[in-house]
Order: sequence, then structure tokens, then C-alpha cells
Amino acid sequence: MVEVKGGSSATKVASGAGAPSSSKECAGCGKLISDRYLLKALDLYWHEDCLKCGCCDCRLGEVGSTLYTKANLILCKRDYLRLFGNTGYCEACTKVIPAFEMVMRARSNVYHLECFACQQCNHRFCVGDRFYLCENKILCEYDYEERLVFANMAYNPPSIAQLKRQLPKLEG
Repeated sequence: MVEVKGGSSATKVASGAGAPSSSKECAGCGKLISDRYLLKALDLYWHEDCLKCGCCDCRLGEVGSTLYTKANLILCKRDYLRLFGNTGYCEACTKVIPAFEMVMRARSNVYHLECFACQQCNHRFCVGDRFYLCENKILCEYDYEERLVFANMAYNPPSIAQLKRQLPKLEG
């Protein structure tokens, strides 16, 4: 099954080869379809080799389950996004992110995969790593906690008596 954006769904079906009443004309090449299977997309019938992306010529029945139509073009997902998708900017490096590129997101911020790292120590995150978005910067767990400690000290500075009590612990 092929999902069509801006059209109807397309299905791979048996063509019933040999039965003259079931012969279908291919929307791509105009020839009769005598193959065992055909594709139905946009309410038209296609040879498996004829339903192709209008830009890169990839066979849309093989690429995946989605094809897109716009401006009288039939496109694969990559070319549709490249031509008509929204581009954005990486929050870390401020460079353009093409619409077809894989990204990481943290709330409304978008990042290149290679830019998704702690902005304090440059630690690259692995699957399962915790990260924090603090003042619109990505931080690893260690740098986030360190920032919290210093922020807490700024708002609640220790008294001289507390510092004197902690000094023997540090010396010993």
C-alpha cells in the first residue's frame, strides 16, 4: 500500500493478466499492463517500473509507503521536502537545516544531529542520556547540576559561621 499526500491511496494489486476485460492502461507509459502486479495511485494504474519520482526517478513502490503530489509532480518524500518543505535554523550553530535532514528537538528548538551536544562541555549525547534545556541551552546532567549548585549559592550565600564549620572537613 502506498499513501499519497494530496491524493488517494495507492495499492499494489494483482492485474488479472490474461483476462482481456481487466486490462488496464499504465498512466506512466500508456501501454497495457500485462504484468502480474500493478500499482493504483491517484485513481490511475501504473506498471511497478513506471510509478517514479518526478525528480530522482526512484521507484515509488519500492521506496516506502508514501508518495507526494504537488504542482503536477509525483514525488518521493525526500524530494517533496527538499522542494516544498520548510527549512529551519539550528539553535546551536544557527546554520540552515534542510527540510529533509534528520534533526533533534528540545521543546521548540531544532538542532542538527551533530550539534545536539552539551553547550557547556560539548559532550555528545547517546541514546538514553539525560539532557536539560536551561536558558535555551542544552546541558548534560553534570553541567546542569553544577549550574544549580552555583545558582543556589548565589541566592543563598553561606554565612561565615557555616564556612568555618566546613573548613575543618575540607582540611581533614
